[in-house]
Amino acid sequence: MTATILTAEAAKAASFEIIENGRGTQAVHDVVVALRAARRSGTASTKSKADVNLSGSKPWRQKGTGRARAGYKSSPVWVGGGVAFGPKPRDYSKKVTKSVRRLALRKALSARILAGDVLVVESVAIATSKTKDFVAWLKNTVGIEKVLIVSTGFDDATFLAARNVQPARLVNVAEVNTEDLLAFKKVVITQEALAKLVERTQQ
Repeated sequence: MTATILTAEAAKAASFEIIENGRGTQAVHDVVVALRAARRSGTASTKSKADVNLSGSKPWRQKGTGRARAGYKSSPVWVGGGVAFGPKPRDYSKKVTKSVRRLALRKALSARILAGDVLVVESVAIATSKTKDFVAWLKNTVGIEKVLIVSTGFDDATFLAARNVQPARLVNVAEVNTEDLLAFKKVVITQEALAKLVERTQQ
Protein backbone atom coordinates (compact mmCIF):
# COMPACT_ATOMS: atom_id res chain seq x y z
CA MET A 1 0.00 0.00 0.00
CA THR A 2 1.66 3.20 -1.17
CA ALA A 3 1.06 6.77 -0.13
CA THR A 4 1.35 9.82 -2.36
CA ILE A 5 1.97 13.38 -1.24
CA LEU A 6 -1.08 15.57 -1.76
CA THR A 7 0.13 18.53 -3.80
CA ALA A 8 -1.59 21.89 -4.12
CA GLU A 9 -2.50 21.09 -7.71
CA ALA A 10 -4.05 17.75 -6.74
CA ALA A 11 -5.98 19.42 -3.92
CA LYS A 12 -7.37 22.04 -6.28
CA ALA A 13 -8.33 19.27 -8.69
CA ALA A 14 -10.29 17.74 -5.81
CA SER A 15 -12.23 21.03 -5.48
CA PHE A 16 -10.39 22.10 -2.32
CA GLU A 17 -9.84 25.83 -1.99
CA ILE A 18 -6.29 26.29 -0.70
CA ILE A 19 -5.59 29.40 1.35
CA GLU A 20 -2.11 30.60 0.42
CA ASN A 21 -2.05 33.95 2.25
CA GLY A 22 -2.45 34.94 5.89
CA ARG A 23 -6.23 34.68 5.79
CA GLY A 24 -7.65 32.37 8.44
CA THR A 25 -4.73 32.58 10.89
CA GLN A 26 -6.86 34.25 13.55
CA ALA A 27 -9.64 31.73 12.97
CA VAL A 28 -7.19 28.88 13.63
CA HIS A 29 -6.10 30.54 16.86
CA ASP A 30 -9.68 31.10 18.03
CA VAL A 31 -10.76 27.54 17.26
CA VAL A 32 -7.74 25.91 18.94
CA VAL A 33 -8.21 28.07 22.04
CA ALA A 34 -11.91 27.12 22.13
CA LEU A 35 -11.14 23.41 21.74
CA ARG A 36 -8.62 23.47 24.58
CA ALA A 37 -10.90 25.55 26.79
CA ALA A 38 -13.73 23.07 26.27
CA ARG A 39 -11.56 20.30 27.70
CA ARG A 40 -11.10 22.13 30.99
CA SER A 41 -13.29 20.62 33.71
CA GLY A 42 -13.81 23.90 35.58
CA THR A 43 -14.42 22.03 38.85
CA ALA A 44 -11.83 23.82 41.03
CA SER A 45 -13.58 25.15 44.12
CA THR A 46 -12.53 26.81 47.38
CA LYS A 47 -14.47 27.91 50.43
CA SER A 48 -14.89 31.61 51.06
CA LYS A 49 -15.28 33.09 54.54
CA ALA A 50 -19.04 32.55 54.19
CA ASP A 51 -18.60 28.84 53.41
CA VAL A 52 -16.18 27.88 56.18
CA ASN A 53 -17.84 26.04 59.06
CA LEU A 54 -16.58 28.22 61.91
CA SER A 55 -18.20 30.26 64.64
CA GLY A 56 -19.36 33.73 63.77
CA SER A 57 -18.43 35.13 67.14
CA LYS A 58 -15.64 37.63 67.63
CA PRO A 59 -12.35 36.02 68.73
CA TRP A 60 -11.96 38.77 71.36
CA ARG A 61 -13.61 42.04 72.25
CA GLN A 62 -13.24 45.05 70.00
CA LYS A 63 -11.21 47.29 72.35
CA GLY A 64 -8.88 47.07 75.27
CA THR A 65 -6.78 44.00 74.41
CA GLY A 66 -3.99 45.76 72.56
CA ARG A 67 -4.43 43.43 69.60
CA ALA A 68 -5.78 44.22 66.18
CA ARG A 69 -9.55 44.14 65.95
CA ALA A 70 -10.95 40.87 64.59
CA GLY A 71 -14.51 40.33 63.44
CA TYR A 72 -14.79 36.61 62.77
CA LYS A 73 -12.74 33.43 62.90
CA SER A 74 -13.43 32.58 59.26
CA SER A 75 -11.46 35.60 58.04
CA PRO A 76 -8.95 34.77 55.25
CA VAL A 77 -6.10 36.10 57.42
CA TRP A 78 -6.60 33.27 59.93
CA VAL A 79 -5.35 29.70 59.60
CA GLY A 80 -8.38 27.58 58.75
CA GLY A 81 -10.29 30.59 57.49
CA GLY A 82 -11.82 31.08 54.08
CA VAL A 83 -9.94 31.75 50.83
CA ALA A 84 -10.08 35.25 49.43
CA PHE A 85 -10.99 35.41 45.73
CA GLY A 86 -10.47 31.65 45.29
CA PRO A 87 -11.70 29.68 42.28
CA LYS A 88 -15.29 28.51 41.97
CA PRO A 89 -16.79 26.03 39.48
CA ARG A 90 -17.19 27.69 36.10
CA ASP A 91 -17.64 26.94 32.42
CA TYR A 92 -14.53 27.70 30.37
CA SER A 93 -16.07 26.93 26.98
CA LYS A 94 -15.99 29.55 24.26
CA LYS A 95 -18.40 29.97 21.37
CA VAL A 96 -17.05 29.90 17.83
CA THR A 97 -19.29 30.31 14.81
CA LYS A 98 -19.60 27.62 12.16
CA SER A 99 -18.09 29.86 9.50
CA VAL A 100 -14.99 30.45 11.65
CA ARG A 101 -14.64 26.72 12.32
CA ARG A 102 -14.85 25.97 8.60
CA LEU A 103 -12.31 28.67 7.79
CA ALA A 104 -9.92 27.38 10.47
CA LEU A 105 -10.23 23.81 9.21
CA ARG A 106 -9.54 24.92 5.63
CA LYS A 107 -6.60 27.06 6.71
CA ALA A 108 -5.02 24.26 8.76
CA LEU A 109 -5.42 21.73 5.96
CA SER A 110 -4.08 24.24 3.44
CA ALA A 111 -0.97 24.84 5.54
CA ARG A 112 -0.28 21.12 5.85
CA ILE A 113 -0.79 20.57 2.12
CA LEU A 114 1.54 23.44 1.18
CA ALA A 115 4.14 22.02 3.58
CA GLY A 116 3.91 18.61 1.91
CA ASP A 117 2.75 16.91 5.10
CA VAL A 118 -0.46 15.33 3.78
CA LEU A 119 -0.29 11.84 2.31
CA VAL A 120 -3.13 10.15 0.46
CA VAL A 121 -3.71 6.40 0.54
CA GLU A 122 -6.37 4.20 -1.00
CA SER A 123 -7.38 2.70 2.37
CA VAL A 124 -6.12 1.96 5.87
CA ALA A 125 -6.53 -1.64 6.95
CA ILE A 126 -4.31 -3.95 9.00
CA ALA A 127 -4.95 -7.62 8.32
CA THR A 128 -4.07 -8.68 11.86
CA SER A 129 -4.64 -6.97 15.19
CA LYS A 130 -0.93 -7.00 16.07
CA THR A 131 0.75 -3.76 17.03
CA LYS A 132 3.99 -4.68 15.27
CA ASP A 133 2.11 -5.02 11.98
CA PHE A 134 0.67 -1.52 12.39
CA VAL A 135 4.11 -0.07 13.23
CA ALA A 136 5.57 -1.81 10.17
CA TRP A 137 2.81 -0.32 8.03
CA LEU A 138 3.55 3.14 9.41
CA LYS A 139 7.28 2.84 8.69
CA ASN A 140 6.68 1.57 5.17
CA THR A 141 3.98 4.13 4.36
CA VAL A 142 5.08 7.27 6.21
CA GLY A 143 8.44 6.56 7.77
CA ILE A 144 7.54 8.00 11.19
CA GLU A 145 5.09 7.16 13.95
CA LYS A 146 3.68 10.57 14.96
CA VAL A 147 0.92 10.46 12.38
CA LEU A 148 -2.73 11.41 12.20
CA ILE A 149 -4.66 8.87 10.17
CA VAL A 150 -8.01 10.03 8.82
CA SER A 151 -10.56 7.73 7.25
CA THR A 152 -14.30 7.28 6.91
CA GLY A 153 -14.08 4.22 9.14
CA PHE A 154 -11.72 1.61 10.59
CA ASP A 155 -12.27 -2.08 11.16
CA ASP A 156 -11.77 -3.72 14.56
CA ALA A 157 -8.42 -5.28 13.66
CA THR A 158 -6.97 -1.91 12.68
CA PHE A 159 -8.19 -0.28 15.88
CA LEU A 160 -6.70 -3.07 18.01
CA ALA A 161 -3.39 -2.89 16.17
CA ALA A 162 -3.11 0.89 16.54
CA ARG A 163 -4.40 1.51 20.05
CA ASN A 164 -1.03 0.97 21.77
CA VAL A 165 0.93 3.16 19.35
CA GLN A 166 0.59 6.44 21.25
CA PRO A 167 2.28 8.76 18.70
CA ALA A 168 -0.27 7.74 16.06
CA ARG A 169 -3.98 8.42 16.19
CA LEU A 170 -6.89 7.11 14.16
CA VAL A 171 -9.75 9.55 13.69
CA ASN A 172 -12.94 9.51 11.70
CA VAL A 173 -13.21 12.24 9.08
CA ALA A 174 -16.46 13.44 10.67
CA GLU A 175 -14.64 14.10 13.96
CA VAL A 176 -11.29 15.50 12.85
CA ASN A 177 -10.76 19.12 13.91
CA THR A 178 -8.30 21.95 13.39
CA GLU A 179 -6.15 21.03 16.38
CA ASP A 180 -5.81 17.44 15.13
CA LEU A 181 -4.52 18.59 11.76
CA LEU A 182 -1.82 20.70 13.42
CA ALA A 183 -0.69 18.35 16.19
CA PHE A 184 1.02 15.63 14.14
CA LYS A 185 4.08 15.59 11.91
CA LYS A 186 2.22 13.93 9.05
CA VAL A 187 -1.43 13.50 8.08
CA VAL A 188 -2.44 10.32 6.26
CA ILE A 189 -5.88 10.46 4.72
CA THR A 190 -7.80 8.09 2.50
CA GLN A 191 -9.16 9.29 -0.82
CA GLU A 192 -12.76 8.89 0.33
CA ALA A 193 -12.05 10.76 3.56
CA LEU A 194 -10.38 13.57 1.64
CA ALA A 195 -13.54 14.11 -0.37
CA LYS A 196 -15.60 14.20 2.84
CA LEU A 197 -13.18 16.63 4.45
CA VAL A 198 -13.40 18.93 1.44
CA GLU A 199 -17.19 18.87 1.82
CA ARG A 200 -16.86 19.86 5.48
CA THR A 201 -14.76 22.92 4.61
CA GLN A 202 -17.33 24.06 2.04
CA GLN A 203 -20.60 23.59 3.94
